[in-house]
Amino acid sequence: MLKIANLLVICAIAAQIGCARNTRDDLYRQPALANLPFVYKMPVQQGNIVSKDMLDRLRLGMTKDQVRYLLGTPMLMDLFHSNRWDYTYTMQRGGKPMEKKPLTLFFEDDALARIQGFVPPDPGEGIPGETQQEIVVKVPDWKQRKGIIGRALDAAGLDGKD
Repeated sequence: MLKIANLLVICAIAAQIGCARNTRDDLYRQPALANLPFVYKMPVQQGNIVSKDMLDRLRLGMTKDQVRYLLGTPMLMDLFHSNRWDYTYTMQRGGKPMEKKPLTLFFEDDALARIQGFVPPDPGEGIPGETQQEIVVKVPDWKQRKGIIGRALDAAGLDGKD
């Protein structure tokens, strides 16, 4: 009878300890297997995708309707600041840090006045004021290398060439 009472006390204590976790930390805790290298983590992208081609077509002085047609509806439109549109793009790939690419457009009198935020660099433009150097890469001539079977067939005279 004493063993059963001790067992019930131990079970009651274990149940209370198990329920006394800090729930705030549990919201951000990942499963134990999530940090293993062979576990696939799906990439998550959110927001407006704004390409370099779209930004190249964007011009100062465009109306709000023209910008909306070109870039789509902005992710954030503040009711108190109707002349500011925020296009935000985030990408989370596996265990890597989150990429954030914000783009903010400012309007004055229904015309695009200023562009601020992420603008992808154009590799063809280069840095202004910097001279471009020509890079020459020498590539050796290609030689066909035969494997052990190809060399054995050549030695036996069965390479298929007449």
